[in-house]
Parts: sequence; structure tokens; C-alpha cells
Amino acid sequence: MNASLVLLKKDGAWKAFPLAGSMTVLGRRHDCDLRIPLPEVSRQHCQLSQNGDSLVLRDLGSHCGTFLNDQRVDKEKDISVKAGDYLRIGPLIFVCQVNGKPEKITPPRKNAPPVAQAKPQPRKAALDVDDDELSDKIDDELSDLDVSDSFANLDESDSDLEDLKNA
Repeated sequence: MNASLVLLKKDGAWKAFPLAGSMTVLGRRHDCDLRIPLPEVSRQHCQLSQNGDSLVLRDLGSHCGTFLNDQRVDKEKDISVKAGDYLRIGPLIFVCQVNGKPEKITPPRKNAPPVAQAKPQPRKAALDVDDDELSDKIDDELSDLDVSDSFANLDESDSDLEDLKNA
């Protein structure tokens, strides 16, 4: 099976991240296979596993949740993923592409009903940023996404406490 996560950006651009191994962990930590350095993303947020011709998603106990087609995924429960499904992690939306399908990558429909989302715990140092500024910051951070081998590192500069303790 040839599976990829295709990141959709607000400007309509997209970038594909191949899922090279049998298991791909997404999260904020340095040792995640696809690293997303955003505060809404848990250190180990979710994982995608390939088993033969099937793709399975599991939320790894993330704080803000993992969403598949706007439905929150139960923590620690496997859910089947198919080509064209939308995966939302924090503010990011990915399209699951399996064996080149879907061929055309499109954003999810806007007229879907809003989904209640768990709010993250308040942090000691809150950012004073408006929505447009935050969107620009996320776009800037994600514009340099790179995939090397089976490891995608979205940011080399994350210095959260857990990573410092493990150093």
C-alpha cells in the first residue's frame, strides 16, 4: 500500500507526506515520525498504522482530540481510514491518500455543521495574537515542511520540558 497524508493550506496549496513505515506517529515530540510543533498538538497525538491493504487511525490520548471527517476519534480506539478521509489535528487538515486516490485533493466542504472541540488548558504564557496573525504564523512554520526518509520534522526548535528532561 502506498499511503500519504496531504496537508491542506488555507491558500489552496498542499503538500504530501508519505507514510513510509508500517506505523507513523504524529505529534509535537522530536521522535515523532511526522512532527507538528504547534501547542494544540499533543507530544504524541495519534498514530496511523498500515496493515496489508488497510489503514488504521488511533488517538494516543491527545488533549484536543483527533478528528476523522469531523468526528472525534475515541482515545485508544482503532478506527479504519479510507482514501479521501479528512484528518484534523489541531488547526491542520490532512487528506488521506491511498494508492494515489483521491487523485484530486480538495478541502472539506464548508457547509458541514460545526464540531464542538475541546479547548486546550490555559497556559501560563498566553500569546496575544489575532486569528490572521496566527494563521500567518502557522503558514510560515509549515511552509518549510520537509520529509526525509520516513521521518518528517516540522520544526527543529521545539524545546518543551519533556524533551529537555530526556536529553
